[in-house]
Amino acid sequence: MMRGHAFQLHETPVVALAEAALFLPRTQTLIVSDLHFEKGSAFAVKGVMLPPFDTAETLRRLEALLERLSPKVLIALGDSFHDRGAGARLAETDRAKLESLISQTQTIWIEGNHDPEPPAWLAGQRAAEVQHDGLWFRHEPSGQVPGEVAGHLHPCARVTGKRGGSIRRRCFATDGRSLIMPAFGAFTGGLNLFDPAFDGLFQGPVHALMPSGTGPTAKVHAIAAKNLTPSH
Repeated sequence: MMRGHAFQLHETPVVALAEAALFLPRTQTLIVSDLHFEKGSAFAVKGVMLPPFDTAETLRRLEALLERLSPKVLIALGDSFHDRGAGARLAETDRAKLESLISQTQTIWIEGNHDPEPPAWLAGQRAAEVQHDGLWFRHEPSGQVPGEVAGHLHPCARVTGKRGGSIRRRCFATDGRSLIMPAFGAFTGGLNLFDPAFDGLFQGPVHALMPSGTGPTAKVHAIAAKNLTPSH
């Protein structure tokens, strides 16, 4: 069952999934961005103690998607590991789970600014960017390439209701020509679409595709930029 918002991205049919991943039905490809494995342990090294379960939770969610969709190709859009030492800090159970998951499909690891050199033991293809199914996949958005799919910025959106209440959630950001993916990782924050970092990255009006709910009732809502509000 496909829980998400289907649309055309630069003439390629795609589905923005409620789980903060993208699916290409034509080639049975699953895309996730900014997994940030071992972000919690990176903070612990610096004396900031966070619950050490972020990698396990991210892998659990990824496993659920792979089991449900059985993709032929998995593309990870960079910053899959939070830093160069993250691969060595993985718990044995988490490493075994990751290796098992990527053995089930063709996996492409896009280089990110946090992980320009993924762990040597990691199976799969490595690339700075890749063209696939009429789209260009890279970590940092340029705003210059039609059909570009990128991550890096961890977009989120805020919507204010008629009674003054508001919700803030991670989102996909797209103008139909290019797309910036939400972060998939458990400990990843979000950058509001009104942040100057997004200036110049879209050629047309931007929509936020905002996931809501969980499980069978999960949905993705397309919200026009005029209905979004800045963060306080």
